[in-house]
Amino acid sequence: MTRSRLILLAAGGSAALLAGAHVFEALGYAPCKLCLWQRGPHWAAVAIGLAALVAAWRVLPWAGALAAATTGALGIYHTGVERGLWQGPDSCTSGGSLSGSAEDLLNEIMAAPLIRCDEVAWSLFGISMASWNAILSFALVALWVAAARRR
Repeated sequence: MTRSRLILLAAGGSAALLAGAHVFEALGYAPCKLCLWQRGPHWAAVAIGLAALVAAWRVLPWAGALAAATTGALGIYHTGVERGLWQGPDSCTSGGSLSGSAEDLLNEIMAAPLIRCDEVAWSLFGISMASWNAILSFALVALWVAAARRR
C-alpha cells in the first residue's frame, strides 16, 4: 500500500471517528469533558493527514501517529474513570461527602455536572465508546507508522 493511501486511511479513520461521535450527539448522547478531550487529537490527525498529502515531509506521519496515540491514551484514561480504576476530573465525576449542612449538600448537588465522565453512556459488546476510541485509535497509530516508514 502506498504512503498516500495509508495517510488517507489513517486521517480518514480519525474523521470517521469524529463523525461517529457527532452522530451519537445527534442521537442524544451528550459528550462529557473527557469525550471532548479525545476529539482534539483526532482533529489534529485529520489536519496532519491533509498536510501530509500536500507536503511530503517525513515528520508528518509521525506527528499523525502521535496524535492518534494521544487520543488512544485519553481513551484508556477515560475507560479507567468509567470503571472506577482512578478518579477523573472533579468537574465531571461523582465525589464529595455527605458531611456539612443541608445547604452545603444542596449547593454541591446544584453544582454537579449533568454529563458525567464516570458513567458509561453507551457500549457495544461490553466495550464503552471511550474504550472503542482507544482500540481504534491505536489501530490508526499502526497505519500512521506504516505511512511514516514508506517512501
